[in-house]
Amino acid sequence: MTENPLSSSDLVDKRILITGSSRGIGAQLAQYVAAAGARVAINYRSKAPRAEKIAADIIEAGGEAITVGADVTDPVAVSSMMSDIAEAFGGLDILVLNASGGMEADMGDDYAMKLNRDAQVGLAMAAKTLMSGGGRIVFITSHQAHFIHDVDTLPEYTPVALSKRAGEDALRALVDDFSAAGIDFVVVSGDMIEGTVTATLLNRMRPGALDERKEAAGKLYNVEEFAAEIARAIVDPIPPNSTRLVGDTSWFVDNSKASE
Repeated sequence: MTENPLSSSDLVDKRILITGSSRGIGAQLAQYVAAAGARVAINYRSKAPRAEKIAADIIEAGGEAITVGADVTDPVAVSSMMSDIAEAFGGLDILVLNASGGMEADMGDDYAMKLNRDAQVGLAMAAKTLMSGGGRIVFITSHQAHFIHDVDTLPEYTPVALSKRAGEDALRALVDDFSAAGIDFVVVSGDMIEGTVTATLLNRMRPGALDERKEAAGKLYNVEEFAAEIARAIVDPIPPNSTRLVGDTSWFVDNSKASE
């Protein structure tokens, strides 16, 4: 069991929206920040009972949480979600862009870009209207996406990796706007995370992929460990527009096309 890296007073009264937080990394992160005093908005697309269970656990432990259902690719739903947060919390201090995907079947050829690039920009701009000086936007990505222009990844994951890198680049292009509003922008990148939907799907599509990646990386973080790294990125003093690379990235450096 990974210990919460935050103290009980690190985020007192901070208002945090975590997208895609009804399960996995987002759900674990919600519990970490709530235990540190944050008021947490748990976003979900369709699994309301799961989100409500996370919120109930937080409230039972003495924290504060609400659930906000919204398909983040739907601008109308995102606008409604922001209105709900404004009504409940009066504003927002931290946005964690955790929701991602693109490997789902029958969602359309452009779904990965729609979710991992366009929706992320839309969320950031919508949240910006609720945020004031001292706020922070944290974008969660993978090494496979962050380094995709330098290191090839699994063919099954390539469209997702390209779309997430496009999302990262699009958000970085807005850094001046964020800075003018007193909002920091930080990227947190990790290798394949054991226990996530993406890792499970990749391993199902390419049996043995997870073991191969673990052998190459030396260690893969689990959901609790990676969520702890994101929690640290929320509170640590980090230069704006910086990237927190979680774990050993030497494999990506050694296999970079630029080094060939």
